[in-house]
Amino acid sequence: MTQAIANFAHCEALVREADPDRYWASLFAPADKRPHLHALYAFNFEIARVRESVREALVGEIRLQWWRDALQGEARGDVRANPVAAALDDTIVQFRLPRQSFVDLIDARIFDLYDDPMPSLNDLEGYCGETSSSLIQLSSLILAAGSNPGTADAAGHAGVAYAITGLLRAFPIHARQGQVYVPADILNRHGVVREDIVTGRGGPGLEGALADLRAVARRHLDQARALRTTVPDAARPAFQPLALVEPYLRAMERRSYDPFHTLVDIPQWRRIWALWRGPF
Repeated sequence: MTQAIANFAHCEALVREADPDRYWASLFAPADKRPHLHALYAFNFEIARVRESVREALVGEIRLQWWRDALQGEARGDVRANPVAAALDDTIVQFRLPRQSFVDLIDARIFDLYDDPMPSLNDLEGYCGETSSSLIQLSSLILAAGSNPGTADAAGHAGVAYAITGLLRAFPIHARQGQVYVPADILNRHGVVREDIVTGRGGPGLEGALADLRAVARRHLDQARALRTTVPDAARPAFQPLALVEPYLRAMERRSYDPFHTLVDIPQWRRIWALWRGPF
């Protein structure tokens, strides 16, 4: 096995374990594109887990800076010794992916390192756009063999819908860590303060705020679906995870749902069935 093949195999194993929804979605892509999607998703996982892997925000910033330098050819040492970085670099070169999009994604993730509140819905949508939407657009570029697939607008809405749903699913984890991604303007509208969340008090105001956020996710989902004709068949697998948004949102609306203790999930067979049916 050559080193390049080993690097992509490492990415595939990492994504299968850490990001199963995107892994299963990637199986709808042509076989020759999957390793490159796995490299992209493995990079995303490495960046997303920085907070969980460090004790101090400054150390997290140093790790993110290493990835910035690696992408821009300024990192010290042998960057290609990192299998994810090596596979990602091969993917970027082969498909002529814009490196600035990766830098912007890293910059957006700095927010994760701190306990600052999300100021507004507009800020949250921007955060989701730089992270999740960018990932869908980069995936579309890979699937379109590096040419512009014309999916930017659809990817924008799809990414926000998928990311907000993911943040809602992770609400109990974030609350325990002192992180609040529910925008302050939505919380204020329902009379909720940060302490209600990080102390686990909750209350009817929080239920209303989370319902509002689910409505935002659905609005972006609807807008993405309205743009489905702008997504060429080749790029559709990049949007496949969007098929899971509605099932996850519905699971949060069951009577038994407790935002502080329920880790929202659906059976694997239902996930695969939803992915097979597709997002559009």
